[in-house]
Amino acid sequence: MTRELLWVSLPDQRPRRELYYMSLMGDTHVTALARDEPVGDLTWVPSTYRRPIKRFIEAGALAWVNELRDQDPAEFDWVASLELCSLVTGQASRWRRRGTGRKPLQAVVTWENLARQPIYKVPPYRQALESCRDAELLLCMVDAARDHLLENRFDDAVIRVVKPGVDTAIFTPASAPVERPVVAFVSPLAENKGIDRILEAMALVRRQVPEAELVVAGRGPLEPLVRAAADDPASGVTLVGGLDAAGVADLLRGAAVFTTAPRPTWKWEEQFGLAYVEAQACGLPVVTTRCGSNHEALAPGNDLLDVEGADQVEALAAQLVAWLTDPARRAEQGALNRAWVTEHHDLRTQCRRMGDAFSEMERLHGVRS
Repeated sequence: MTRELLWVSLPDQRPRRELYYMSLMGDTHVTALARDEPVGDLTWVPSTYRRPIKRFIEAGALAWVNELRDQDPAEFDWVASLELCSLVTGQASRWRRRGTGRKPLQAVVTWENLARQPIYKVPPYRQALESCRDAELLLCMVDAARDHLLENRFDDAVIRVVKPGVDTAIFTPASAPVERPVVAFVSPLAENKGIDRILEAMALVRRQVPEAELVVAGRGPLEPLVRAAADDPASGVTLVGGLDAAGVADLLRGAAVFTTAPRPTWKWEEQFGLAYVEAQACGLPVVTTRCGSNHEALAPGNDLLDVEGADQVEALAAQLVAWLTDPARRAEQGALNRAWVTEHHDLRTQCRRMGDAFSEMERLHGVRS
C-alpha cells in the first residue's frame, strides 16, 4: 500500500533537500504544496503564501501557505514540513485536526541544533513549536537536532535521527588525480559562510603556491566582494555563480581541496553542510572552521579548525597549503572520504532509512499495517 504524504513547503525552501528526500523514500506518493515546481517524482500543487514581511529566510519566514485549506486531511496518511518553529508547521498541526474523518499523522523534519534558538521566544514561532508536541515523528537530520529537541522537552520516543545523503552517482571522483592547485568554495556568498575569510586566506596561500586558484560557486550578499577579487587577474579567483548539482560535481572534480569558513550568527550555527559531503564524495579533502555541528559532516582526517580571532585566516591558509603541496596525502584522504560518504551518506540508502522511520511510527499507531 502506498503511503500518501502531504508536504507543506516553506516559501524559500531549497530544492533537492527535504521534500526530495520524502519523494525517494519508497512506497510513498508525495503531494507538495510549493511556490516553485520541485524536483522529484511527486504531485505539485502550485501554491501562494500570505507573507506580511520578508524578514527571515527558510524556517523563520513569517508566511502561511494559502492552498493548504483546499486539501482534505482524510486523503493523506501524513502531513510533513520543515522545522518546528516554521509557521507552515503550525498550520499543518491545526489543519490535520480539521474535520471529522481520518486525521493524518504529523512529521516534522529538523536540522535545528540550537537548543536556545532565539526565535523560539517570538510568539508566532513559539506557538508553532508548541503545536508539534503531539507530532508522531520528529525526523532529525543531525544528532545535534535530537539533543536540541530533548533539551526542549520533546518525547524521545518520537525522535529518529537519519543523516542526509547525496547522490553518489552524480558526485564522483575525477578519473585521474587533479594536479592543478585548485581550491573550491561552494556555498552562499554570505558572511556566515566565511567567503571573506577564504579570500584573505587565498592571498596568503598564493605567496607560497603562486599558481593556486580559488573557484567560487554561489550567490549572495557578498557577491560584489568576490566579483571584485575575480576581476583582479593577480588574485587567482574565479566566480562561476550558481550551479545545479551536475555543475557542482564537475567543479569539484576539477579541484584539489574544498574549503569554507563558517561563523555563527545570533540565530544560526552551521547545522551540517551538504557541500562538505558532496566534496568528500568527489574525493576532496576538506578544510573548514568548526561551527555548530558541522563536525557531523566530516570524515576523520579532514581539517576542522578550532582557531578563532586574528589567527584564523593564517590557520586556513596553512592547511590549504599543506594539502595543495602533498598530492599523495590528498589522494589517500580522498579515497577515505569517498568510502565514508558511500557508507554513511548515500542518498538512496538514507532515504530508505527515512522511510523506515515513517513505517515504524505507522506500526505503533496502527496505520497502514
